[in-house]
Amino acid sequence: MTKSLNLGDAYGATIGRIKTQNGDRARLGMEALMWISHSERPLGVGEICHALAVEIGSADINIHNLPSIRSVLDSCLGLATIDKGSTTIRLVHFTLREYFSRHSHLFDKPHSGIAETCLTYLNFQAIKELPSSPFFGFKGPPLLEYASLYWGTHMRMELSDRSRSLARDFFDQYDSHISATLLARSTGQWVFDYDKPFSALHCISYLGIAEVANDLIKTKRWGVNEKDSAGLTPLMWAARYGHEEVVKLLLEQKHTQPDVPDTRLGQTALSWAAGSGREAVVRLLLSRSFINLGGIGRRWEKTPQVMRALFGRKFVHPDRPNYDGRTPLSWAAEGGDEGVVKLLLEQKDVNPDRPDNGGRTPLCWAAMNGREGVVKLLLESKGVGLDRPDNDGRSPLWWASRSGSEGVVNLLLGRKDVNPDKPDIDGITPLWLAAGHGCEGVVRLMLEREGVSPDRPDNNGRAPLALAAKNGREGVVKLLLERKEVSPDRPDNNGLAPLSLAALYGSEGVVKLLLEREDVIPDKQDTLGQTPLSLASWNGREGVVKLLLERKDVKPDRPNNDGQTPLLLAARYGCEGVVKLLLEREDVDPDGSDNSGRTPLSCATWSRHTAIVKLLTARMTTTPSVV
Repeated sequence: MTKSLNLGDAYGATIGRIKTQNGDRARLGMEALMWISHSERPLGVGEICHALAVEIGSADINIHNLPSIRSVLDSCLGLATIDKGSTTIRLVHFTLREYFSRHSHLFDKPHSGIAETCLTYLNFQAIKELPSSPFFGFKGPPLLEYASLYWGTHMRMELSDRSRSLARDFFDQYDSHISATLLARSTGQWVFDYDKPFSALHCISYLGIAEVANDLIKTKRWGVNEKDSAGLTPLMWAARYGHEEVVKLLLEQKHTQPDVPDTRLGQTALSWAAGSGREAVVRLLLSRSFINLGGIGRRWEKTPQVMRALFGRKFVHPDRPNYDGRTPLSWAAEGGDEGVVKLLLEQKDVNPDRPDNGGRTPLCWAAMNGREGVVKLLLESKGVGLDRPDNDGRSPLWWASRSGSEGVVNLLLGRKDVNPDKPDIDGITPLWLAAGHGCEGVVRLMLEREGVSPDRPDNNGRAPLALAAKNGREGVVKLLLERKEVSPDRPDNNGLAPLSLAALYGSEGVVKLLLEREDVIPDKQDTLGQTPLSLASWNGREGVVKLLLERKDVKPDRPNNDGQTPLLLAARYGCEGVVKLLLEREDVDPDGSDNSGRTPLSCATWSRHTAIVKLLTARMTTTPSVV
């Protein structure tokens, strides 16, 4: 293809030959390419064959129409192939998909055609007779799953009168249709009540097809405020996925309650829309606020509780919390949509500093997720506590440091009323967090700010340097060691110094940095008598063991409080490489026993580490005792 013509010419010539094939092969080839190039996911062999066998509008599938996969591939003249190692069919090359997107005229309304095929398939009598709640491991007809999950997606792209008519027929038996269960499960929503189905109105609100939603509402068969098995109303589904036209349609209904909470979380449609960043929908819902309605709304503006008492949930409260105390602004701040946050901050009834049940304000949620633009908006709002901690004592700066967001940290550090060294209830400071997570940029910003104690420990006595050493954050360790206030050998409450922690977790680069310091004791014992060498030997950190054994001030045979030497620990836990390194030392006793009389050989024998037993017996100076 590429030697004589460019790919576009080659594709065009091949499609021309497909169209001139005899009999049904031309239709089969073009329809197969249409499905492969426009499907929402790769199609299996069975799926493509069933899709091509459907006669739109028929009552059931005609098995005589089912093509073989070989016929499908042959009719595509090499433009389609089956993926090796799977049963999915695909285009022969990714450039072919690009070619089809540039030559959309090759297929006549492909999405409406696929939608009509899917709906016809779901309307088949054999499909309608399937159980509405399939058992675990149920495998239905090949095209059932794809048709159930994606017919609406294709229909939303291209709506036709025929697909609209087929949808009405489909929804006549939807509540007992297997497709309802498959689609509900695919949403990933937690099921609250199995007795309440995912109705046709929930389905179409989730899919966002306003024309069909209007048809369903007119039948008055499904209530606009009815909750499904997940406790959500149709309005919540439409709001969550940003289907503006469906939201408008539902809000126009007399009986719609736009502020009713869901069953599980207590979230309203406004919270769902705000958390998903659906600005247009948020604007629509806020227009239903009693303050924005004019007339009686303005008259009762100062007494919103009276309005809600008189008119129930007909109005949308812009600051209504869910069961966890989270407001729409809280969800929007977490999601980071600045447009939604601006809209909510403009509402008179919205408290920009309202904490949830955990004490986290919208600023905390924005800082936690690194939403720099939202943080700027909140910092400009009146009444926002910039240093307000949550119930665990964690301030917005604490959360920003945890997320490693340099932009947010810089914004907060630029405010005088922010305490940069404020610890939480566990004594963990913002610097401690940033050091542990290896956020060098944040650590650098923190160290440049006055009022930050670079060596402040948490409640367990572990300083930022110790945590950075434990996690192998070399860049952070370098930054901290440059500060005079930082003690490089400071132990925590268990006596573990930064070197011990680095040795325990095998952070060779950090061990090298610390061993270069004259004020670090390389053989320092913790409260259990463990030295850095003991800890490294116990965990099989060969690289660290080599570094420590190079030091003259490290005793390679020093026991801990239980009398266990590094060799005994390495033998006991099967660290063969470490055992070899230690046995090369003349000052290591291969037969030394601990306080319980156990020797390296007895430990290795008991643990069935045969290779270590051989190493030890080769070095033994006395006859090994029988274990």
